Amino acid sequence: MKNKKEAGRIKRHRRVRKKVFGTAEVPRLCVHRSLRNIEAQLIDDINERTIFSLSTNSKELRQKLTHRGNIKAASLLGEIFAHEAQKRNLRKVVFDRGGYLYHGRVKAFAEGARRGGLIF
Repeated sequence: MKNKKEAGRIKRHRRVRKKVFGTAEVPRLCVHRSLRNIEAQLIDDINERTIFSLSTNSKELRQKLTHRGNIKAASLLGEIFAHEAQKRNLRKVVFDRGGYLYHGRVKAFAEGARRGGLIF
């Protein structure tokens, strides 16, 4: 078993996932953060398919950022993620914070995605 904090996060995520559901028209925007990186993906839960994903580990972001696990990186990832989603004609999403508190890097990512044009 993982540590207590991670086990609590997974428990919260399972509880939230009972209500948060993505479709092809309005996919679920799921965020995962680690100490060094932040990852996000758009998921169609009906077809059980990931539409696309982006991480601070991707080549385009790796060149722009010196540190990939901070608030600045999360905000930039949110904006770039929103632009990529709009290229795929997706503007409305359902935000899934992954059991993390809406605070710090998760909040910065969400605000960056809103600035980029996503609606949630």
